[in-house]
Amino acid sequence: MDTIASLFSFITTPVSWVIVQFHKVYGAVFGPDTGWAWGLSIVSLVILIRICLIPLFVKQIKATRAMQTLQPEMKKIQERYKNDKQRQSEEMMKLYKESGTNPLSSCLPILAQSPFFFALYHVLNGIASGKTIGVINNSLLASARQAHIFGAPLAAKFKDGADTIHALNASVTDVRVVTVVMIVMMSASQFYTQRQLMTKNVDTTVKTPFMQQQKMLMYVFPIMFAVFGINFPVGVLIYWLTTNVWTMGQQMYVIRNNPTPGSKAQAAYLERLGKHVTHHGKVRRRSEKVIVKAIVTKGRDRNEFERKFINALNKAGLAAQADGSVVKSDSQAAAQTTEDGDTVTATATAARRQQPKRQSKSQRQSGPAKQAGDTSPTSLEKADEPEGARPADAEKAVQKPGNGTRSKAQSGQRKGGPQRPKSPSKK
Repeated sequence: MDTIASLFSFITTPVSWVIVQFHKVYGAVFGPDTGWAWGLSIVSLVILIRICLIPLFVKQIKATRAMQTLQPEMKKIQERYKNDKQRQSEEMMKLYKESGTNPLSSCLPILAQSPFFFALYHVLNGIASGKTIGVINNSLLASARQAHIFGAPLAAKFKDGADTIHALNASVTDVRVVTVVMIVMMSASQFYTQRQLMTKNVDTTVKTPFMQQQKMLMYVFPIMFAVFGINFPVGVLIYWLTTNVWTMGQQMYVIRNNPTPGSKAQAAYLERLGKHVTHHGKVRRRSEKVIVKAIVTKGRDRNEFERKFINALNKAGLAAQADGSVVKSDSQAAAQTTEDGDTVTATATAARRQQPKRQSKSQRQSGPAKQAGDTSPTSLEKADEPEGARPADAEKAVQKPGNGTRSKAQSGQRKGGPQRPKSPSKK
C-alpha cells in the first residue's frame, strides 16, 4: 500500500495543507489536540472534495442514463453476435460512438477521489509512524497523535497490535469497537445507496444483464469495504464513511427530483408533480418544466406513468405545452389524450359519437322506395288494414312493378311457386 500511496505523493502536500487549515478553525473551538478538531477537519476535507466533484457527478448521472437507454440495443447486439465476441465488441464500440456515451463516465467521481484518498491515507500513516509529512510539522504531528475519536486514535487500525495501540495512548478494546462500528456503518451506507438505485431508479421494463451486474455489485461492494476496512486507519474510515453518507444523500436527491424514466421513482415524482400543478395551475420550477417538456416531446413513446400524468392534467382542465409550461384549456374536454398519447379534439370526439346507427335489411330495402316519392304504406301497414278496404288500383300497383311502386318480392310476396296464404279478413 505504501508503494501505491507514494504514487500520489504529488497531492500529499495540498491535502495536508487543507487539513491543517481546517484544524486551525476547529481547534479554536474544540481545542487543538482534540479528536473533534482533527476529525471534523477530515470531514470538511471530504465535503470540499465532493463539492468540487459535483460537475463530474452530473456527468456521471447523464452517462448512466445514456447507458440505461442503450440497454435494449445492447441486448440485441449480444443476441445477434453471441457466437462472435470480437464482432460483438466492435458493434458495442460503434454503438457507444454513435450515441456519444462512454461506459467509464459513470466511474469518474470514484476515479477522481482516488488521489485524495491515497494521499490522506499516506498522511495518516505518517502520523501513525511518527513521521512529518507535507505541511504537518513536529508540533502538529504530536497534536494529531494525541487526538482520539471515542477513545480510538486517528492513526490506529483494527489489525494493530497491543504495543502499537498502547504507544498511541489507547486500548485495544476501544480501537476494535470504534473501527468495527465504523466499518459496519460504511458498508451499510454503501449497500443502501446501491439498493435504492436498483429498486427505485431503474427502468423496470428493461431486463438486461447490466441489471444483474448491478445487483451483484450491490452485495459485493459492502463486502469489499468490510474486508479493506480492517486495514484502514480510523481517520481514513472517517473519510470513507463521510463520502458514503454524502453519496447516499446525493443519490436520494437525484432519485426524488430527477428519476429515471420508467422507474418507480418516476411514478412517485409524476404523482407529486401532478398534484402540485393541478393545485397551482402552472409549473413553477425550471427543472419541472424540463421534465414536462421531455414528456410532451415523446408523444407516442410515453411510458405508462407519463400517460397517466398527461391524462390527469387533461381531466383537471389543463394542457401541457411543448415548452414545458402548463396552461388552462377552454374546457375540460378541449383536448383529450388517448392511452397511446394521441390528442383528439372535442369536435372530432363528438362527430365520432354522432355517427348514424346501422340500419336493418328491411330498412335498407325500403329506403329507395321512399326516396323516389312512394307514399304508399308498407307491407306491414297493409297487413293491418281490412282486405276489403284495399282499393283495386292499389292491388294492381302491387302486381305491376315500376312507376315508383314495389314488386311482389319487395312487398314480401314470392315471384314464383305457391303464394303465402292470406290472413283471414276480419268481418
